[in-house]
Amino acid sequence: MRDPLGRAPAVLLVPAALATALLVVPLAAMVAATTWSGLPAQLRSEPLREALWLSLTTATAAALICLVLGLPLAWVLARIDFPGRSVVRALVSVPLVLPPVVAGVALRTAFGRRGLLGEPILELTGFSFPFTTWGVVLSHVFVALPFVVISVEGAFRAAGREYDAAAATLGAGRWTAFRRVSVPLALPGIVAGLVLGWARALGEFGATITFNGNYPGTTQVMPNLIYVTRQSDQDAALALSLVMLLVSVAVLLLLRDRWLGTP
Repeated sequence: MRDPLGRAPAVLLVPAALATALLVVPLAAMVAATTWSGLPAQLRSEPLREALWLSLTTATAAALICLVLGLPLAWVLARIDFPGRSVVRALVSVPLVLPPVVAGVALRTAFGRRGLLGEPILELTGFSFPFTTWGVVLSHVFVALPFVVISVEGAFRAAGREYDAAAATLGAGRWTAFRRVSVPLALPGIVAGLVLGWARALGEFGATITFNGNYPGTTQVMPNLIYVTRQSDQDAALALSLVMLLVSVAVLLLLRDRWLGTP
């Protein structure tokens, strides 16, 4: 069917094509450069299995923590008017634009052995976050939580306060309205935010390696393994990168109905 507005102008089509090429060509080049004959051996390697399993488990744990903490925070930002709400929202968004290495330094300052919170935790429990798997989870939560909060807040806002008000007229309190009205209505956005947070945690590198180092089986997640492998074996690094690319594509497929669907 012919578009009633006429043909799209070249001044828009050309940069759109260039933008698409800029995003697609590097990925296609990486796939093309991968030595496929050696890929099965790389995929069976013990370091890859350890790093992939650690990445999946820590990202999943971080996503669950983000859900427990981020869902209430997103609801508060979407439903409650309080002084300084815009400041809280801005502070929650800071990790989105913070350089990952700076995020790692901030985590070490707060949760390191001599950190603001880390030192009293160490004195009381004998436990410290840095260079542990729980430290990896903490760094993942720090970088992924803003994605979850912002996505879920948008979902709550899209659901609208009028539904909560309607539930209140039927005798529902805030907690009942949250459980039986707000969450069900916002559920697609909550799931999308959770998956995006999980994917962000899975790909985290800078904050993780700065805060936790790179110890196989303990803190060496997939991005860390790719980084150190690239320094000695380019083919192996390409194979590992391909695994991460496949995982990323799988995440997009999970979100296709919400983000990639046609209107």
